[in-house]
Amino acid sequence: MLRRDALRLLSLSCLPLLSGVASAKDELRIEVWKSPSCGCCKDWVTHLQANGFEVVLYDTGNNSVRSQVGMPQKYGSCHTGIIQGYVIEGHVPADDIRKLLALKPNALGLSVPGMPVGSPGMDGPQYQGRQDPFDVLLIVDEEHSVFSSYHKD
Repeated sequence: MLRRDALRLLSLSCLPLLSGVASAKDELRIEVWKSPSCGCCKDWVTHLQANGFEVVLYDTGNNSVRSQVGMPQKYGSCHTGIIQGYVIEGHVPADDIRKLLALKPNALGLSVPGMPVGSPGMDGPQYQGRQDPFDVLLIVDEEHSVFSSYHKD
């Protein structure tokens, strides 16, 4: 079984079964595992919600689920999401998640490793407008390619 198929099964098993045809809102439902005390995770969730995503939160930390879904630790961050069978690791912008869902590549998912200042959730007033360059990575097994880049000109 492909890792992505296993993720779909995990994702479906965590949600109640719905009857009828999935709505556009259902397609934007993302499950997120984070620490209950992490402010930047909460800010990233707010970013997703402001961009039309329905977020199901698990305040249990993300290390266990990251390992279970096969996201390599080198791409790790402070929260992990699953949407339509894809893993979303870290401060990935909502537009990149939408792009991933539209393209439907054969991949594990997207990652913004670490916690770059200026990424969604790491862009609050305490950072005084600072914007560090960062890449959104498309993860395929243990490898990656750059999916989107956010660099000042």
